[in-house]
Amino acid sequence: MKKLRLILGDQLNIKHSWFNRSEEGCIYVMMEIKDETSYVLHHIQKILAIFSAMRSFSEQLKENNFNVIYIKIDDKDNEHSFKKNIQKIINKFDINIFEYQQPDEYRLDSVFKKFKSLGIEVNSVSSEHFLTSRDSVKEFFKEKKQWRMEEFYRHMRKKYSILVGDEKPVGGKWNYDAENRKKWNGEPKTTIDFRPSHNHEGLLKAIDAEGIKYFGENQATNFRWPINRDESLTLLEQFIDKDLCNFGNFQDAMHDENWRLFHSFLSFSLNTKMLSPLEVINKAEEALYKNKLSLASVEGFIRQILGWREYIRGVYWTQMPGYENNNFFNHNKNIPDWYWTGQTKMRCLSKSISQSLENSYAHHIQRLMIIGNFSLLAGIDPKQIHHWYLGIYIDAFEWVELPNTLGMSQYADGGLLATKPYVSSAAYINKMGNYCSKCSYNYKEKIGDNACPFNSLYWNFFDRHQDKLSKNPRLGIVNSQLKKMDQNQKKEINKKANEHLDNIAFL
Repeated sequence: MKKLRLILGDQLNIKHSWFNRSEEGCIYVMMEIKDETSYVLHHIQKILAIFSAMRSFSEQLKENNFNVIYIKIDDKDNEHSFKKNIQKIINKFDINIFEYQQPDEYRLDSVFKKFKSLGIEVNSVSSEHFLTSRDSVKEFFKEKKQWRMEEFYRHMRKKYSILVGDEKPVGGKWNYDAENRKKWNGEPKTTIDFRPSHNHEGLLKAIDAEGIKYFGENQATNFRWPINRDESLTLLEQFIDKDLCNFGNFQDAMHDENWRLFHSFLSFSLNTKMLSPLEVINKAEEALYKNKLSLASVEGFIRQILGWREYIRGVYWTQMPGYENNNFFNHNKNIPDWYWTGQTKMRCLSKSISQSLENSYAHHIQRLMIIGNFSLLAGIDPKQIHHWYLGIYIDAFEWVELPNTLGMSQYADGGLLATKPYVSSAAYINKMGNYCSKCSYNYKEKIGDNACPFNSLYWNFFDRHQDKLSKNPRLGIVNSQLKKMDQNQKKEINKKANEHLDNIAFL
């Protein structure tokens, strides 16, 4: 019996049971497909990272005596279709069985279910990566009225005995988020950039020759993202040894002279499965005791992986298909052109977007409370925002990006994921960073020629959506302030907000 197995670009898990031993008559196939670069417009670094990591993984398999067919983006025989390429291999090698690991995106899951028409036995297996099944979150909350990540996170802590003793949290608290919101002003000093460096000029030329469209800075001659497990492990070890000690305190901080701060940059390695979530979690927990680190810092890091990452995946699979069409506020404005250039006078947005264009990366507060915050306040179409996020960030795969964007950031699902819209005025942005200090706008002013747009847009957002938000229990203070606001002041604020919205291209 001859067997063909497909490996996707986010299934680079050398620890998968497929690779425990080489099977006679088993062929592995990996392929670079144009459609996988164009279902949304992608940042060039994301395309380079996935293709180069795939090629590295293919070479590793060949070195371990696995039979691998690798179809490159510019191969003349590349049909640029999973099914057509697979069918050709089946016919050429007289394959009897086709197998694939379950994809993490609904889009591909739907495509692969049609592989039954290949005319041979077709099997799907687990990717053996996540700590939960697709349905685990749904099953956990089946008898509960509300879904809350914190409850699921505590369940996961107990299940995997992470920072737990006698089913009680180490340190006496489950969550130390309130202690992880410090502003960074240059101290403590940050470490050197310990990410690897690659030259992908050849790959970039092949991508360009095929006419693939993309955006963002390519950095092909000094590409700073890991493309294999060894580099990912080194990145993990460096983060644990050097930066985890300060991660918690400054994970929400923003600074115009240091975009890296103390973040791990492990999300791409995790989301392509070069690293497993449990090994990352275990390394962090070990460091808590070995290196005598802050419990708040370690817990905050672990919560993102053990809690939020697993939870968000469960929400995705429960809500698909159709989740991407949610639009609770009926927002329909187009994304301003400066989302593609970073050329706006709002310094926080200029810095966050420019950084994203340069590095294909921004940390969670930049994504949520700068770019996402403005997008929601301005009433931009959430599906457009979803596509922008999915394309620009190197770690963005739909299972993790879509709920984070439509649910957490844009509140487009009406509160399924977030208990309230995550919006703020300029005061929060100034509190968490130094972007406001050199901005053309004054973060203290609501109206006036130099008033920060976030301020009037913030109050205007709640005013125009009173019908949907006035009864939200988490917005009691905001709604009370809005109700008590002087009517003339409210009128002036709304007038200023509408001026901003009418001139959004020039902000």
